[in-house]
Amino acid sequence: MTVSTLSTDTIGISNLLLQLSIQVHQPVLLSLSINHATVITASSDNLSHSIDYAALCDILLKILPAKRYASLESVTNEAASVVFSEHPQVTELHIRIQQVKSPMYVDNIAVQSSRKRSQDTASSPNSYDINGLRCDTIVGINPNERIHRQPVCFDIALRDSSKKQTIGFDFEEFAQTIRHRVAETSFLTLEALASFVAESALTFISHQSDGYHCENVTIIASKPNALPHAEAAQIKIARSRTDYPSIAGSPSNHHSTDTHIAAIALGSNLGDRFANIEGALRLLESSEEANREVYIIDTSFMYETAPMYVTDQPRFVNCACMIETTLKPKDLLSLLKNIEHTVGRVPSIRNGPRAVDLDVILYDQVCLDTRAESDRKNLDNLEGELVIPHPRVVEREFVLRPLADMIPNYVHPVYRKSVSTLLTDVLSITPVDDPPMVKVMPFPRYPLPTTSQEPLLAPPTASHWALPPALSTAGTPIGNARSRPPTRIMATLNATPDSFSDGSLHSEVPAALTYVSGAIDAGADVIDVGGYSTRPGAAFVSVEEEIERVVPVVKAIRATSTDLGERADKERNVLISVDTFRHEVARAAILAGANCINDVYAFTGADSYPLTPASLEHLEKMKAVARELAVPVVLMHSRGDAGSNKDYSSFVGGVLEGIQEELGYKIDKVVRGRGGVRRWLVICDPGVGFSKTVEANLAVLRQASSITQIQEGNLLAGYPMLIGTSRKSFLGAILQRDSPEAGRRGRNTQPRERVWATAAAVACAIQQGSAVVRVHDVQEMVDVVSIGDALWG
Repeated sequence: MTVSTLSTDTIGISNLLLQLSIQVHQPVLLSLSINHATVITASSDNLSHSIDYAALCDILLKILPAKRYASLESVTNEAASVVFSEHPQVTELHIRIQQVKSPMYVDNIAVQSSRKRSQDTASSPNSYDINGLRCDTIVGINPNERIHRQPVCFDIALRDSSKKQTIGFDFEEFAQTIRHRVAETSFLTLEALASFVAESALTFISHQSDGYHCENVTIIASKPNALPHAEAAQIKIARSRTDYPSIAGSPSNHHSTDTHIAAIALGSNLGDRFANIEGALRLLESSEEANREVYIIDTSFMYETAPMYVTDQPRFVNCACMIETTLKPKDLLSLLKNIEHTVGRVPSIRNGPRAVDLDVILYDQVCLDTRAESDRKNLDNLEGELVIPHPRVVEREFVLRPLADMIPNYVHPVYRKSVSTLLTDVLSITPVDDPPMVKVMPFPRYPLPTTSQEPLLAPPTASHWALPPALSTAGTPIGNARSRPPTRIMATLNATPDSFSDGSLHSEVPAALTYVSGAIDAGADVIDVGGYSTRPGAAFVSVEEEIERVVPVVKAIRATSTDLGERADKERNVLISVDTFRHEVARAAILAGANCINDVYAFTGADSYPLTPASLEHLEKMKAVARELAVPVVLMHSRGDAGSNKDYSSFVGGVLEGIQEELGYKIDKVVRGRGGVRRWLVICDPGVGFSKTVEANLAVLRQASSITQIQEGNLLAGYPMLIGTSRKSFLGAILQRDSPEAGRRGRNTQPRERVWATAAAVACAIQQGSAVVRVHDVQEMVDVVSIGDALWG
């Protein structure tokens, strides 16, 4: 028998179980594949001509557990050394080390390496396998797939070609990064999603500062819920860096072309604090137009906070944003300092008052200190220097809380804890009598002043609201809030001839102004002006006609004579919301003097159920207006026509889960990504009375607080709520029911006869933590709100 000297015979050991100390004591599976010609052993049937795998197992079991290892890679180095040392005839082998206890959401992880005796065992590149990475995302072309997140599993194989052994590949951070990025997507095809994961994996490697370099990645993407009669739909792709221009540069210069993710904290306590922050963000975004270096892709909620360190100064407004940037850390710092100067920050005492303060908090997973080694003993010499992650982030609730709004699961590269855990740690040691952080929402002043000598960086602030704190899954406020702010009242002004509740009572300007005056006297916080009825069967209204109904009312309110005293001044400066789903109407009303948009279709238009490409195009237009004009938006859950589409049986959690999924998806599209509306400007409305049965409306009212509670995967977590129940037909349906047990007969009611029914529903909305209630009968509801706030505030 003749066998080529190029024989590919191998002798192997599969899944040898070892208990090793790799940072912690844990089980691993070691597999070896040793190149060795077996022809002599086969012909002689004599083991002395082969490799005794039993003896090799014994040696490995004796030597490997006796040492401590920094990473899986270092185990492969030691295993190769043992094999080459014990068996001089071995010239080449393949090693695979699999970690039995894998990171959360991953079936298994492994490092593979091929070694030759002629090479230094520490100089061969490794391959990294991440199998069964489970992610939840929107993917598919069917309408239901555009609403519900579904699981997708990925097997990812990376080959590191750097030939430089490091402290160990961070599998956990890699898995979390991919999971978070996939969760933000909504692709139509599995092919596009797989390509996105390939790009994300290669980008992750290119951002590592430990010498990794990966040119190729293989992705197997499986969609278990795609086919009813098969385990999964599956696609396998292989991609290289050259397939993605954003990461195609060489390792030495990849920072000039690669995109990085950074977290920026913002604060202001001098002047118009809200306009200062919005102006700073606009300056940050302005670099988009010049050289595409910075994009804001997410924002936090906004908070008013007590000053820290130096307490004798005004209260701060704090928030944070996430950006994509091609700038290196020092260049980013320089840009932020220039923005501070432009907005108006002047030198002050350390931690003292400032018009605006911008800090780089995080930059990918980079750990950086630009100071000389000898200057790192304390934090008193940071002027002109940069330390990432920010050295004091773990002691500052006013930084951690905004970060937790956006990236709660991001693992701090130094402390190895998630942002949400770090926030919990800070809150656990915060004295109960410390001033709480209060969520706030600013309203810009329109029309813009015409006397300004220079163009405004951002619209000036008309007013701001304090909002209730977010609730945990236990229903308790997050943080140390001891009381909640007063419930705000939105007064409904229908400038339409066919409103379901008040017909044409206020469709003319004089009548509208009379209503406004009475509502303000009674205690309304904002006037909601609408020119298109959303009741079932309402007549079509053109854009032009809707503008003609709404804009004259808004202008008339703002034009109240300045010589009529304090009362007129209060009317002239009242906050105004425009109730519309059209971007043309929204823009015209705001420029005329409105401060807010109230959209019953959550920016996706009247024909938005199920969602279509046209719905998402409509969303982009509405989003652009809200972003440009920096106004708050109320986004309501609905399913097209208010009287239709009331079936929520496809949701395990019924109507409440349906609201979270459907409205959460829309709001996520409005807030996150390039061109998004600031998170702190969004109010969610669960849509009582829209596309819901009577019992579903009651369920929403009973458990409204659960819709926005802080829980994993809830896209509505933390958003303030507006609830509108005033005079609605579901109240009439309940009043019409007989109650034989109580000896009461139901009665038919007209909308204006449902004042006390509305009062009961408003009380429930207050008890459930609604920040705003939308009503018609302001005087009566002010009394309800006063008592409700006293009971549950």
